[in-house]
This record gives sequence, C-alpha cells and structure tokens, in this order.
Amino acid sequence: MKNGRSPRSYPRLTEPLVRVDGVLRPASWQDALDRAADGFRRNLDARGPNALGVFSCSKSTNEVNFLAQKLARVAFGTNNIDSCNRT
Repeated sequence: MKNGRSPRSYPRLTEPLVRVDGVLRPASWQDALDRAADGFRRNLDARGPNALGVFSCSKSTNEVNFLAQKLARVAFGTNNIDSCNRT
C-alpha cells in the first residue's frame, strides 16, 4: 500500500501509452505496436538474435507457451527461451 491506498484502487490503463520526449502520452494501438516492433528490430540489428530472450510462464496454456517459443525462434531467430515449468 502506498499512501494508504490499495493497489486495486488505482485506475486501470484503458489505452496504450508511449514515451515522447520522456513523457508518457496516449497512443493508438497501431502506434504502440509499431514502436515495440521497431525496438525489437533495432536491438536485433545492433546486437544480433542472441541478445534477445523470451521467458514464458508455466501458468500459461500450452498454446500460449507454444506461441512464445515460435516468437523466439521464428521472429527473433534465437533459441533463448525458458520458462518456470520445471518447478
């Protein structure tokens, strides 16, 4: 609790936010996804595929974990994927 308020009492985000000149501003979903994709692309171009990794959750469905490993291997070109399934 911060300032005596429960975390559930804070308003939820209803639209994506992007950082412009250090300040978070509302954006369209398309703009937010494009910015995220550009960030991944810049990192891949600058450091190569092994600079990225994906961590998946054991509480997710098999289908979600399958998609996470496809994202890592096909889109990012890395085998750096792990999850907490062993625990």
